[in-house]
Amino acid sequence: MAIPKPGKRVRGSASGAPVMAIFDLLGRRWAMGIIWQLSDGPLTFGQLQDRCDSISPTILSTRIKDLLEAKIVERTLEGYILSNIGQQLFQILEPFKEWSKLWKKALAKAE
Repeated sequence: MAIPKPGKRVRGSASGAPVMAIFDLLGRRWAMGIIWQLSDGPLTFGQLQDRCDSISPTILSTRIKDLLEAKIVERTLEGYILSNIGQQLFQILEPFKEWSKLWKKALAKAE
């Protein structure tokens, strides 16, 4: 299966709006987890698999290929790293961590 690309039909958008294409890619199983793990620096396949403890080697391999094709991840001699555009993406995603804590508290209050 090809990666979602801007300008092509993607999940949730017949026009392939760029924002919908990235949401489609990030919504794939383990994509966000891999990006999050690589935010600390390079990791080998084995290290990534250890950090994403319930991921199968097949899913990890597929998702890495997707992220490589999307230019979000690069392969180096040290392992996989976030590309420049991948690092920019992580900087956008990182505030969700703090927001999610606020959301958790709001849900707890509602219960």
